[in-house]
Amino acid sequence: MTTGAPPPIARKRSRARTFLPLGIAAWLILEIWLLTVVASEAGGLAVLGLLVGAGVLGAVVIKRAGRRAFTNLRETLQQQQTGQGAAPAASPARGEGNGLLMLGGLLLMLPGLISDVAGLLLLLPPVRTRIGRFAERSLERQMNAAMAGGLGDAFQQARMRHPDGKVVQGEVVHEGGAQRRDDNRDDRPRPPLTP
Repeated sequence: MTTGAPPPIARKRSRARTFLPLGIAAWLILEIWLLTVVASEAGGLAVLGLLVGAGVLGAVVIKRAGRRAFTNLRETLQQQQTGQGAAPAASPARGEGNGLLMLGGLLLMLPGLISDVAGLLLLLPPVRTRIGRFAERSLERQMNAAMAGGLGDAFQQARMRHPDGKVVQGEVVHEGGAQRRDDNRDDRPRPPLTP
Protein backbone atom coordinates (compact mmCIF):
# COMPACT_ATOMS: atom_id res chain seq x y z
CA MET A 1 0.00 0.00 0.00
CA THR A 2 1.42 3.38 -0.97
CA THR A 3 0.92 6.61 0.89
CA GLY A 4 1.00 8.78 -2.22
CA ALA A 5 4.12 10.68 -1.16
CA PRO A 6 6.97 10.64 -3.66
CA PRO A 7 10.14 8.88 -2.56
CA PRO A 8 12.77 11.18 -1.09
CA ILE A 9 15.33 12.40 -3.59
CA ALA A 10 18.84 11.28 -2.68
CA ARG A 11 21.34 14.09 -2.67
CA LYS A 12 24.36 13.71 -4.88
CA ARG A 13 27.62 13.37 -2.95
CA SER A 14 30.09 16.17 -3.46
CA ARG A 15 33.49 15.40 -4.93
CA ALA A 16 35.20 16.32 -1.67
CA ARG A 17 33.12 13.83 0.31
CA THR A 18 33.91 11.16 -2.25
CA PHE A 19 37.63 11.69 -2.70
CA LEU A 20 38.70 12.94 0.75
CA PRO A 21 38.56 9.52 2.46
CA LEU A 22 40.36 7.96 -0.51
CA GLY A 23 43.02 10.66 -0.37
CA ILE A 24 43.55 10.20 3.37
CA ALA A 25 43.82 6.43 2.97
CA ALA A 26 46.34 6.82 0.11
CA TRP A 27 48.36 9.32 2.16
CA LEU A 28 48.46 6.97 5.17
CA ILE A 29 49.53 4.01 3.01
CA LEU A 30 52.23 6.14 1.37
CA GLU A 31 53.49 7.36 4.77
CA ILE A 32 53.71 3.81 6.14
CA TRP A 33 55.43 2.55 3.00
CA LEU A 34 57.95 5.42 3.07
CA LEU A 35 58.70 4.83 6.76
CA THR A 36 59.40 1.15 6.08
CA VAL A 37 61.66 1.98 3.12
CA VAL A 38 63.66 4.50 5.17
CA ALA A 39 63.77 2.10 8.13
CA SER A 40 65.17 -0.68 5.93
CA GLU A 41 67.88 1.67 4.58
CA ALA A 42 68.82 3.73 7.62
CA GLY A 43 67.59 1.56 10.46
CA GLY A 44 64.64 1.69 12.80
CA LEU A 45 66.47 3.80 15.39
CA ALA A 46 67.18 6.51 12.81
CA VAL A 47 63.51 6.63 11.79
CA LEU A 48 62.47 6.82 15.45
CA GLY A 49 64.94 9.67 15.97
CA LEU A 50 63.54 11.52 12.95
CA LEU A 51 59.97 11.13 14.15
CA VAL A 52 60.75 12.21 17.73
CA GLY A 53 62.85 15.17 16.54
CA ALA A 54 60.11 16.31 14.17
CA GLY A 55 57.53 15.98 16.95
CA VAL A 56 59.61 18.12 19.33
CA LEU A 57 60.26 20.72 16.62
CA GLY A 58 56.54 20.81 15.81
CA ALA A 59 55.65 21.35 19.47
CA VAL A 60 58.14 24.22 19.71
CA VAL A 61 56.77 25.83 16.53
CA ILE A 62 53.17 25.55 17.72
CA LYS A 63 54.07 26.98 21.13
CA ARG A 64 55.88 29.99 19.65
CA ALA A 65 53.15 30.68 17.08
CA GLY A 66 50.48 30.40 19.77
CA ARG A 67 52.33 32.81 22.04
CA ARG A 68 52.76 35.27 19.16
CA ALA A 69 49.07 35.04 18.27
CA PHE A 70 48.04 35.54 21.90
CA THR A 71 50.40 38.52 22.24
CA ASN A 72 48.96 40.09 19.07
CA LEU A 73 45.43 39.53 20.34
CA ARG A 74 46.23 41.08 23.70
CA GLU A 75 47.87 44.12 22.06
CA THR A 76 44.92 44.56 19.71
CA LEU A 77 42.45 44.44 22.59
CA GLN A 78 44.50 46.95 24.57
CA GLN A 79 44.66 49.29 21.58
CA GLN A 80 40.90 49.05 21.08
CA GLN A 81 40.28 49.83 24.74
CA THR A 82 42.49 52.91 24.59
CA GLY A 83 40.81 54.06 21.36
CA GLN A 84 43.62 53.40 18.91
CA GLY A 85 41.55 51.26 16.56
CA ALA A 86 43.58 51.90 13.37
CA ALA A 87 46.97 50.80 14.73
CA PRO A 88 46.64 47.00 14.22
CA ALA A 89 46.04 47.39 10.49
CA ALA A 90 49.27 49.38 10.15
CA SER A 91 51.51 46.43 11.16
CA PRO A 92 50.12 43.23 9.65
CA ALA A 93 53.57 41.67 9.10
CA ARG A 94 54.13 40.85 12.77
CA GLY A 95 51.15 38.56 13.14
CA GLU A 96 51.17 37.30 9.57
CA GLY A 97 51.12 33.55 9.14
CA ASN A 98 50.50 32.34 12.69
CA GLY A 99 47.83 29.95 11.49
CA LEU A 100 50.10 28.53 8.80
CA LEU A 101 52.94 28.25 11.32
CA MET A 102 50.66 26.27 13.62
CA LEU A 103 49.63 24.07 10.69
CA GLY A 104 53.31 23.50 9.89
CA GLY A 105 53.97 22.54 13.51
CA LEU A 106 51.01 20.18 13.49
CA LEU A 107 52.26 18.54 10.30
CA LEU A 108 55.67 18.13 11.92
CA MET A 109 54.09 16.48 14.95
CA LEU A 110 52.20 13.94 12.82
CA PRO A 111 54.19 10.74 12.44
CA GLY A 112 55.34 10.44 8.87
CA LEU A 113 58.01 11.76 6.55
CA ILE A 114 55.73 13.36 3.94
CA SER A 115 53.91 15.37 6.60
CA ASP A 116 57.30 16.37 8.06
CA VAL A 117 58.45 17.70 4.67
CA ALA A 118 55.17 19.60 4.24
CA GLY A 119 55.53 21.02 7.77
CA LEU A 120 59.11 22.11 7.10
CA LEU A 121 57.99 23.81 3.89
CA LEU A 122 55.37 25.76 5.83
CA LEU A 123 58.11 27.08 8.12
CA LEU A 124 59.67 28.94 5.18
CA PRO A 125 58.35 32.53 4.98
CA PRO A 126 58.05 32.69 1.14
CA VAL A 127 56.01 29.48 1.09
CA ARG A 128 53.75 30.76 3.89
CA THR A 129 53.25 34.04 2.05
CA ARG A 130 52.30 32.35 -1.22
CA ILE A 131 49.94 29.88 0.42
CA GLY A 132 48.35 32.69 2.45
CA ARG A 133 47.77 34.80 -0.66
CA PHE A 134 46.37 31.82 -2.56
CA ALA A 135 43.99 30.99 0.30
CA GLU A 136 42.89 34.62 0.57
CA ARG A 137 42.20 34.89 -3.18
CA SER A 138 40.27 31.63 -3.30
CA LEU A 139 38.21 32.64 -0.26
CA GLU A 140 37.41 36.00 -1.87
CA ARG A 141 36.38 34.24 -5.10
CA GLN A 142 34.07 31.89 -3.24
CA MET A 143 32.56 34.73 -1.21
CA ASN A 144 31.95 36.77 -4.37
CA ALA A 145 30.34 33.78 -6.07
CA ALA A 146 28.11 33.20 -3.05
CA MET A 147 27.08 36.84 -2.97
CA ALA A 148 26.35 36.86 -6.73
CA GLY A 149 23.71 34.18 -6.25
CA GLY A 150 22.21 36.31 -3.57
CA LEU A 151 21.35 35.34 -0.06
CA GLY A 152 17.79 36.51 -0.53
CA ASP A 153 17.28 33.88 -3.23
CA ALA A 154 18.43 31.16 -0.84
CA PHE A 155 15.97 32.30 1.81
CA GLN A 156 13.16 32.49 -0.72
CA GLN A 157 13.95 28.99 -1.96
CA ALA A 158 14.03 27.68 1.59
CA ARG A 159 10.65 29.21 2.25
CA MET A 160 9.12 27.41 -0.75
CA ARG A 161 10.01 23.92 0.49
CA HIS A 162 7.39 22.02 2.43
CA PRO A 163 8.40 19.74 5.31
CA ASP A 164 7.18 16.69 3.38
CA GLY A 165 9.73 17.35 0.62
CA LYS A 166 7.38 18.88 -1.94
CA VAL A 167 8.55 22.05 -3.63
CA VAL A 168 5.99 24.68 -4.46
CA GLN A 169 7.14 26.87 -7.32
CA GLY A 170 5.54 30.23 -7.75
CA GLU A 171 5.39 33.80 -6.62
CA VAL A 172 3.09 35.70 -4.33
CA VAL A 173 0.94 38.09 -6.34
CA HIS A 174 -1.17 40.76 -4.67
CA GLU A 175 -4.68 41.57 -5.85
CA GLY A 176 -3.37 44.65 -7.66
CA GLY A 177 -1.20 42.42 -9.87
CA ALA A 178 2.16 43.54 -8.50
CA GLN A 179 4.66 40.91 -7.47
CA ARG A 180 5.68 40.86 -3.84
CA ARG A 181 9.40 40.94 -3.13
CA ASP A 182 11.22 40.32 0.15
CA ASP A 183 12.78 43.80 0.27
CA ASN A 184 9.29 45.39 0.12
CA ARG A 185 7.78 43.13 2.76
CA ASP A 186 5.35 44.19 5.39
CA ASP A 187 5.19 42.86 8.94
CA ARG A 188 1.93 40.95 8.61
CA PRO A 189 2.16 37.37 9.86
CA ARG A 190 2.37 34.71 7.18
CA PRO A 191 0.54 31.42 7.28
CA PRO A 192 2.72 28.36 7.79
CA LEU A 193 3.79 26.27 4.79
CA THR A 194 2.58 23.03 6.28
CA PRO A 195 -0.61 21.60 4.73
